[in-house]
Amino acid sequence: MPSRADITYFGAGPAALPTDVLETAAQALLDYQGTGLGIAEHSHRSELAAKIINEAKADLATYLDFSPDQYEVLFMQGGGTGEFAASMYNLVGAWVTRQHAAVQKELGEGAAADEAQVLAALRQRVESDLKVDYIVTGSWSLKAYQEAVRLLGPEHVNLVCDARTINDGKFGKIPDESTWKLSKDAAYVYFCDNETVDGVEFPNFPKILEPKEDGTGPIVVADMSSNILSRRIPVNNYSLLFFGAQKNLGCTGVAVAILKRTFLPPTLSQPSPALLRKLALPIPPIVLQYEIIAKNNSLYNTLSIFDVYIAGQVLKKLLATFPNGVDGQQALAEKKAELIYSALEAHPEAYKIVPDKSARSKMNICFRVIKGGNVDEAEKAFLKESTAINLTGLKGHRSVGGIRASNYNSIPLEGAEKLAKFIHEFAKA
Repeated sequence: MPSRADITYFGAGPAALPTDVLETAAQALLDYQGTGLGIAEHSHRSELAAKIINEAKADLATYLDFSPDQYEVLFMQGGGTGEFAASMYNLVGAWVTRQHAAVQKELGEGAAADEAQVLAALRQRVESDLKVDYIVTGSWSLKAYQEAVRLLGPEHVNLVCDARTINDGKFGKIPDESTWKLSKDAAYVYFCDNETVDGVEFPNFPKILEPKEDGTGPIVVADMSSNILSRRIPVNNYSLLFFGAQKNLGCTGVAVAILKRTFLPPTLSQPSPALLRKLALPIPPIVLQYEIIAKNNSLYNTLSIFDVYIAGQVLKKLLATFPNGVDGQQALAEKKAELIYSALEAHPEAYKIVPDKSARSKMNICFRVIKGGNVDEAEKAFLKESTAINLTGLKGHRSVGGIRASNYNSIPLEGAEKLAKFIHEFAKA
């Protein structure tokens, strides 16, 4: 049987973790810092737990280069899928709060005391103006869009674009921004920065969503579950970005939300459940309400401190490896992706890269093996032979098939080189 050192694991998630991080964590599970208790046994209310959370928050801000004074880091439960709902609940709630204040101001002091009049005007705004915008470029943004429709209602959810309409019914391209149908003053605009299943990644932040010189502009939400920590991102362009930890940050069990503080008290508070009920809008579960989680430093309910500890150790390793932060990791990620894509492009008779070149992901490299004409048999052979030399986790997502090499931060340069060499050899054999 192969040892851990022999394996290069290209699985899409959970991803491999650095061996030295796991070794440190294994000891921490038995006895954390000489306390006689493992880290998973300590109270989440302890000073020890608070220190782990606060250090992870600070290291994340340092690595991604954003200000903790402007953004709050929340450790959430429910994964990225839970954040589909959480992002909708909280940003629709913020929209309602802003509209409520605007109605009261417009009606004036006397009328503002008339609750029925305010409520009627607010209901009218909800019915006519409440829109949330979704840019659908792959399987995960589609799921987020569908969740918004399910929870909020189709009348309030605007499909900005569906990438399948420009690619023969399949995902693989990002529609030109000139074709996007954005709502006026949407409660938010949502996109998935990297589509894990389909191998589609936004090459840059969309220009149409950039803030204006005066700082105004769309309220932007992004799912960055599978490319976070792999490249520099303009955090200040976002009101909210979230990601599951199990790709580049840690292990399954915790998700992270980075939220602009202007969406939190004292600047803004969520509407009361009573008001939402009167407006026929959904009321969020309390564990998905960002202001509650922020107020309690992510400890409203029992958080897996062990999962946060793993994430914190990964961040410390990244900061030690790359003194210039995420820029160093980005250069390495681009070099690895280029090796693999170049190997595939060198053999057009054997491989077909799935996404368009303009939207290729550097994290999830999706392709088909077309050598010999029988794709199914060729891919079975590719997977069998690659596994035999300890290149594992290459099978594509069950919904689309094919081959997928997930080039996460845990993949060393040598691993990418080994895969590129195998791609060449398999094509020539």
